[in-house]
Amino acid sequence: MFNDIGTLELVALVILAVLVFGPDKLPKVIQDVSRFIRKIRDFSENAKADIRTELGPEFKDFEFEDLNPKTFVRKQLADNDDLGIKEIRNGFDFRKEVSEVADSVHGRESDRSAAGGSSSGGSSTGGSDLLRKRQDLDPGERPPFDADAT
Repeated sequence: MFNDIGTLELVALVILAVLVFGPDKLPKVIQDVSRFIRKIRDFSENAKADIRTELGPEFKDFEFEDLNPKTFVRKQLADNDDLGIKEIRNGFDFRKEVSEVADSVHGRESDRSAAGGSSSGGSSTGGSDLLRKRQDLDPGERPPFDADAT
């Protein structure tokens, strides 16, 4: 619950509590707060137990954390790999793709195009050549301008 509170913040909270409640009332306030938190935890555990009993035995493995959309999707995708997501994830090398795009933008030969092949099976006038800058312009021709890039 308070995983992101550092020691300096904790010390500041203790000093603030001593200043607000005073040193004589602070132990009583701490007891009241801890009792309140304990009651809330008991209430939530009882509510979870009631929901599990009302759902029946087919939902005995039901976890309330599964109601979080991220957890639900992650669990469903990890259990059901009908779409071949693991193959796609393992077959895609993001760093290689980015370096190939950067090489084509800067006009350098990438490893794949220097080897003579591309993944699309096309010729050397494939998609990577479209990103390559032309070195010379025709007389009177203006360089390309992209209004969205400025």
